[in-house]
Amino acid sequence: MAIPTFRPITANFGTSMALAIAAALTSPVAIAAEQTLDYDIPPQALSSALNAYADVGNVQLSYPAGLTSGLHSPGVSGKWSPRQALEKLLTGTGISAKTTANGTITLESTAEPSKPGSSATTPTLPSVTVTGQAAYLSSDPYNPDYHRRTASTATKTDTPLMETPTSIQVVPRAVLDDQQAIRLDEATKNVSGVQAPRQLGVLFDNFMIRGFTTPSFNVYRDGLRLALQSFETANLDQIEIFKGPPSTLFGRSAPGGLVNMVTKKPLFTPYYSIGQQFGSYDLYRTTLDATGALNDDKTLAYRMNFSYMDANSFRDFVGRDRVFVAPQLTWKPNDAFEINLGYEYKKDNIIGDRGIAAVGNRPANVPISRFLGEPSFSSQQAESHLGHLSWTYHFNDDWKIQQRFAVNMLDTFNRNIVPISMEADNRTVNRGLFYGLTERATYTQDLNLNGKFDTFGIGHNVLLGFDYYRFEESRGVTFLPGAAFIPAIDIFNPVYGNVKLPNDLAKNNFVIENQEWFGLYFQDQVDLTKNLHFLFNGRHDWSTAIAGFSNSAMPEATAVAAEKFSPRLGLVYQPVKWLSLFANWTEALGASNGRSAAGLPLPAELAEQFEGGIKTELFDGRLTASLAAYELTKRNALTDDSSTPDPSDQIAVGVARSHGLEFDFSGELTDRWKVIGSYAYTDARYLQDNGQFGDAPLVGKRLPNSPEHSANLWTSYQVTDGFKVGTGAYLVGKRQANAANNWQLPGYVRWDAMAAYQWTLGKSRMTAQVNVNNILDKRYYAYADEFGNPRFDAMPGEPTTILGSLKVEY
Repeated sequence: MAIPTFRPITANFGTSMALAIAAALTSPVAIAAEQTLDYDIPPQALSSALNAYADVGNVQLSYPAGLTSGLHSPGVSGKWSPRQALEKLLTGTGISAKTTANGTITLESTAEPSKPGSSATTPTLPSVTVTGQAAYLSSDPYNPDYHRRTASTATKTDTPLMETPTSIQVVPRAVLDDQQAIRLDEATKNVSGVQAPRQLGVLFDNFMIRGFTTPSFNVYRDGLRLALQSFETANLDQIEIFKGPPSTLFGRSAPGGLVNMVTKKPLFTPYYSIGQQFGSYDLYRTTLDATGALNDDKTLAYRMNFSYMDANSFRDFVGRDRVFVAPQLTWKPNDAFEINLGYEYKKDNIIGDRGIAAVGNRPANVPISRFLGEPSFSSQQAESHLGHLSWTYHFNDDWKIQQRFAVNMLDTFNRNIVPISMEADNRTVNRGLFYGLTERATYTQDLNLNGKFDTFGIGHNVLLGFDYYRFEESRGVTFLPGAAFIPAIDIFNPVYGNVKLPNDLAKNNFVIENQEWFGLYFQDQVDLTKNLHFLFNGRHDWSTAIAGFSNSAMPEATAVAAEKFSPRLGLVYQPVKWLSLFANWTEALGASNGRSAAGLPLPAELAEQFEGGIKTELFDGRLTASLAAYELTKRNALTDDSSTPDPSDQIAVGVARSHGLEFDFSGELTDRWKVIGSYAYTDARYLQDNGQFGDAPLVGKRLPNSPEHSANLWTSYQVTDGFKVGTGAYLVGKRQANAANNWQLPGYVRWDAMAAYQWTLGKSRMTAQVNVNNILDKRYYAYADEFGNPRFDAMPGEPTTILGSLKVEY
């Protein structure tokens, strides 16, 4: 029987007695969790039933023997939350677990049940008051666990990972804190098959999953997709990465998978924290997290997340300022209804950075700090306003309806001196100007009805849903691929300050790009037997992509409609509780591919995947691991269009395929030793091109930025109750930097480490921490921007950096 990590528990039972009651039995928060587990506990003695209950939930129970002596439990069978299962086990026993107004649990005998064969009654026992909490919810700010047993992204239901017939990995908040992850890609590096080719330096987050990427089509916030931007980690509870085409539930998405940011929600238990980070290159970051109830009956709660960052960089002249504010309210008038309303404001000021140019088949041998823009003219600003609303109504324990809505207004202003071409001397870079405002708006919502029922002994978990998505983008900018007032630069001996922008710059690049779709979907998770689970999911999409381009004024837009039914089938077999064999097949209507150089909509992506693998829970469920093999085929894959001077122009090639093997694991080896790691073998290549590449076809070439081998391992150890150490290594193999495969980024191994000390000061918990990244000062390149100029966007990784922090929680 596993023993979780306990926070302090005290008890008063008349006589001295040690009493520890784990999550589902003692924690008011844990008992209220909506997570469901599979229970099959037959009628038996109450003490034996409670032991079986503890095994299912992976907790430890300890209680006075006299409390259950002679009592019989009716048992419990089926999928239930811990609260529901406990109530069923205690039915008719005269024992109950009650939550008091201040959040503690009182265990007491409330009735006098009959014992078999006797007319005697059970005497009323003194109440047992338990303070504290013995186990953690995923939303608990103090949760130290490295693994999660459930995730909603793959099914839009809270399904145990062991019963989910797809690959999905979770990076919890504890990992982000131990690694001091400020950027989103610093968290996703813990998952196999995920690379992060960040666009335009640090302006846009973008992820390559299983070798495929599509800008802005694979980052979601609480299940709703957002537009191109750099996301904040201060208000995240965890990150869920779903691999393979997610379109059957989420609409037109990148076929490699998606990254879903699960945000912090208001809590009715007070919690406050303030943290200060400080590090190399004048990095300063302040974070604030405050939450709690706003009224005495605890029906209204708030949460406020805030962060401010001011940072320079190892790159010459490059820096970043960010302000982020996220207030939220939750109203829960009863157990059946809950509504959440919030707003997020984010503003970035960034020095535009295009990285290092390629010479021959490698990045140029120049200092990794070398900057090819202009310090006085290369700047980017991004301002985002996000409003979100969600509500849930429970008809009963089995049926609920939920709606989520978000609107995001994002304005991005660019004034960048960008590299365009290199002279034959392999040192002189010609540059151009990109100057202007891009406005984006995203409107997205979904509505889901979820219910559970049995037919002839077969369990069903049914989801019916509808979603709508609209994305609008317009820009009117000045793009000059070459001009007399923008001198070339020598990459080995740069001279800055010679750019003089005229006052009468005319706009010559006008773009309209709108996308709209709605979809209807259904899903049935069928428990054919206790050990055999089948998933059937289907979706029909109706979509329209509109694009237009002009060099004189806002253009007339051309619309292209698409319609498709996308199916998904999945199967899970659990021969034993700790082992699952799974397989799935899916077809998908992928992302809209945007516009061509002529301003016309490109054909949409299509995808098909076959996947199979093994999942297991080890060490009494404290460590989860999965091994998956897949083949994923994508049609109309995008690549850069080198026939035009605009580095953002793209074309859709014929067919690309990725197949590979992925291994992920996370959790606790002991109460003090935690690990998270992965390995991926990825073979991603073009199978067909569209005939536009002449004597240099793409067939057989590898997809850009996709390493054949990649791996990572991070582990932490709690040396004493206050002192913790951790270390990790990240391996990435050689990658092709562009579709033509005529230059490469070398492979690398990076070594990181951390140490933290924690102590109490009054009612507060203090944590001092230091992280050292790239300890060996390895020179490496994180990515080449596939959707920028393909020979000028090699972005070097950070050299040795030190990041310290001090955090106060109470």
